[in-house]
Amino acid sequence: MSQSLNKWPTFSPQPIATSIIPSPKFFMCSALHFSTKEAENLRKTLTNISPQGPKRNDLVAQAPPKENFDEIFKSMEGWARDNILPLLKPAKECWQPQDFLPDASSDGFYDQLRQLQERTKGIPDEYFVVLVGNMITEEALPSYHSRINGTEIFHDKTGVDDTPWAIWARGWSAEENRHGDLLNRYLYLSGRVDMKQVETTIQYLIAAGLDVGIANNPYLWTIYTSFQERQTAIIHGNTARLAKQHGHANLAQICGTIAADEKRHESAYTKMAGKLFELDPNGMLIALAYMMRRRIEMPSHLMYDGFDDHLFKHLTQVVARIGVYNLSEHKAMFQHLMSKWKVEKLNGLSSEGQEAQDYVCGIVQRITRLEEIAPTKATKEAPTVSFSWIFNRKA
Repeated sequence: MSQSLNKWPTFSPQPIATSIIPSPKFFMCSALHFSTKEAENLRKTLTNISPQGPKRNDLVAQAPPKENFDEIFKSMEGWARDNILPLLKPAKECWQPQDFLPDASSDGFYDQLRQLQERTKGIPDEYFVVLVGNMITEEALPSYHSRINGTEIFHDKTGVDDTPWAIWARGWSAEENRHGDLLNRYLYLSGRVDMKQVETTIQYLIAAGLDVGIANNPYLWTIYTSFQERQTAIIHGNTARLAKQHGHANLAQICGTIAADEKRHESAYTKMAGKLFELDPNGMLIALAYMMRRRIEMPSHLMYDGFDDHLFKHLTQVVARIGVYNLSEHKAMFQHLMSKWKVEKLNGLSSEGQEAQDYVCGIVQRITRLEEIAPTKATKEAPTVSFSWIFNRKA
């Protein structure tokens, strides 16, 4: 079985600046381009949904072919019930958005609302741009559930399958659903953003779909989500830190609580990936190298508001400028996952597995070189741009 999983295409290494880190400054920015007939057809389809954008990234990258994963995941079912499903919390034990917001049914609602709005007055526009970006990313949950349900093994055929993978997918989606609800309601009550433009962006993003290069491959899914959940946890955690600096303890608690959820979900996916590295190190190393060469992108890279064709790029510029996510954190995230999965210590590999291992183990050195040149490249700050989310003010 392991041998068949290794029959994946090989790729010549791309420069690190165009693979896992698109540029030293804009860590999550996508390269938007079209070079195939498929991509052109997609562009025409998306134009009907979102004029002039968004555009899907990297359609020219060839995904690994379909494999039969039934045997290896079947062997993991007992392990998953004992180690993965307990990471889901029963609904009655979970926080809910209303725990953090003014109670509209109480006599003191308007006083609570005035206090919330008063606290937001000292928070700069650029912070709200990032907070809106976080919320929109969370609100595209229908795309994420559709994506996991389109992945082999995690596919929930009846809608109520009792495999641990289907139970996890439904429970994960249910927990994630609270994140967008909480941030959406908070932003609405704050009065600081143009909610119609925010809501329009959410509709565009969900309609555009989700392309993160995993095809229907569960190996790629566990690797992608391990990175994405950790990166999201870092971003929410840093927005919590900034909210506290701006004197808004309630907002800091909101962002920090969401970050804690993301860390728990990251733990589940890294455990899944770690078990797969134990059972099929060659297949997982090849999958990891593929994802690194293709790029780990935030799932909201297709966002569009009806005006800005490069909205995600402009958002990531603000994210970098205010210190929500930087290159050092990116390197630390990569090192953490490589250590967690013991990638450097894997042995007894096939030639393809060894080649993949050599490639991914050299990535930290490449990121370090980027760290050395990043300050020079970042000497010129990116110009501020207008965001429809904040009534066309610049950030």
